[in-house]
Amino acid sequence: MNYETLNETEWEAVERVWDLLDEGEVEKARRTLAALTAARPGHPDVRIVDAAVALEEGEAKRALETLRGAERSADPALYFHLRALAQYELSRFEASRADTERAIAIHQGLAEAHDLLSRIAAHLGDADAARDHAEAAREIDPDGFSSPLEVSDEDFDAIVEATLLEMPEKVKREIDELPVLVQPLPSREMLEGEDPPVSPDVLGLFVGRPRMDRSVGDLPGAPGAIYIFRTNLLRSCEDLDELKREVRITVQHEVGHLLGLDEDDLEEWGLA
Repeated sequence: MNYETLNETEWEAVERVWDLLDEGEVEKARRTLAALTAARPGHPDVRIVDAAVALEEGEAKRALETLRGAERSADPALYFHLRALAQYELSRFEASRADTERAIAIHQGLAEAHDLLSRIAAHLGDADAARDHAEAAREIDPDGFSSPLEVSDEDFDAIVEATLLEMPEKVKREIDELPVLVQPLPSREMLEGEDPPVSPDVLGLFVGRPRMDRSVGDLPGAPGAIYIFRTNLLRSCEDLDELKREVRITVQHEVGHLLGLDEDDLEEWGLA
């Protein structure tokens, strides 16, 4: 199907959606997009920005569906990059890598694609490619892509241990028998254990059955574990103070999952 090029007003609406996404105003971006989608349903360039909003809303599967028919958009590199992002969020690392490489072949200066390819390579166990593409992203956009925080494994473990010691007493009693494990990245099995899959960039994860879902009639079994992902945390923090804060927030969040707490319960337990 052939589509007429968006007019100037419509392109301005597209740019407004991108600006709102940059500002973190996802709901406003969706509302702005609604009128454009109604006026130009199925248009490839509208599908592109619609998929970007879906990704910000955590809807990777919907983003992939939206991108079908967007192959003829005005920016093919962006099309492949967004499709790669959606595949990445669904733990389809090989497909994501192929699309990211297509995006870079079209636009070698796309820093976001190099950064994504670095993360994909890390999950696929290719440390050299992960390092090279991270460096490429920093060279292209040093303000947008800084070097990850450097903290030794021993110091990182000490931060996690200190965080656990600072938990309220009744929380410490609950997690006394529960292992809290640090590893570089989540495994694909962990990510695909949920539907939809957990984001590969997740900072921590509780694997197991929440305490409040158990009963006295349950058979004995492993209590589960809380996992803290060092590589993702170091990539997301700018300094040691931020790292300590994010480790604490991550541990609190996963303890909340363990205990089956809602937002109100978190404050009662001293985890808010």
